[in-house]
Amino acid sequence: MVVVGAGIAGVACAVELVRAGISVQVRERARVSGGRMASKRFDGRPADLGAAYFTLSHPDFAEVVEGWRAAGLAREWTDALVAYGPEGRQELPGPTRWAAPGGLRSLVEHLARDLPVTHDRLVLTVEPGPRVDGQDCAAVALAMPGPQAALLLDPALAAATRVVTAQQWSPALAAVLRFPQRRWSDFRGAFVNGHPVLALLCDDGDRRGDGAPVLVAHTTPEFAAGHLLQPTAAGPAVEQAVRDLLGLPEPAELVHVHRWTYAKPAAGGDGTYHLDDDGIGIAGDAFGKPRVQSAWLSGRDLGRALVDRLGG
Repeated sequence: MVVVGAGIAGVACAVELVRAGISVQVRERARVSGGRMASKRFDGRPADLGAAYFTLSHPDFAEVVEGWRAAGLAREWTDALVAYGPEGRQELPGPTRWAAPGGLRSLVEHLARDLPVTHDRLVLTVEPGPRVDGQDCAAVALAMPGPQAALLLDPALAAATRVVTAQQWSPALAAVLRFPQRRWSDFRGAFVNGHPVLALLCDDGDRRGDGAPVLVAHTTPEFAAGHLLQPTAAGPAVEQAVRDLLGLPEPAELVHVHRWTYAKPAAGGDGTYHLDDDGIGIAGDAFGKPRVQSAWLSGRDLGRALVDRLGG
């Protein structure tokens, strides 16, 4: 059994398989696990580049989160964000948002600690059989954005191909900005409405809990679409947009710009996963709301379905 993708959906799927005693290989093309729960260290300090936070409402996911909290990996961050728009700044009370002092990637790595994950392993083909790069498998789980999965699937796998090609995704850029000092008012995180560049802005020092003068800005899909070939070149425009929005006089150090070609799925689809008669399973938050919880539930549910299918 092969799971392709070591984001939270793929890891949740593999956890169920291993728990049932089914032999599984997890293959991840990146150097680390995490997927879109990405974080990267800059001068020894982590910053989240993908998901900004997570929320929880499902009791099963709440149990997972409690495990993270007990291990000191996750903490409640805030239940109040703000919105900037044509009407000015507005308070947005809502559900509790959770963050990770060590970066959200650390949460996926914690779940994957006992899994056989091979990094830097690029899967090229998934064929009928099923076969992964010529290797016979009992089944295959694809835990990645649909457009990426479509590149792997043999057209003869018609059912899975229909599912992944039907998915719609939008891009984004995430820019890490380090300022000389904290000069902005307390806002934790902010949705930015009707802006030509910015969609979301997070106070990473507040989110991390160390007070560092670091902001992470996420762009609109439209702005990102014009800069996917050279994302770093878009950095100065993002930095200026953040300074204009918050009225910051001093320029920031542009630490990093990360390109997400497939940042966010359009919510939709029935159920939480796909599993067809060809033995191809597909998991991810594209089956529900674009949330960390949705991705975990999708992978977990696919894993349980595969256990039933394979007789674990």
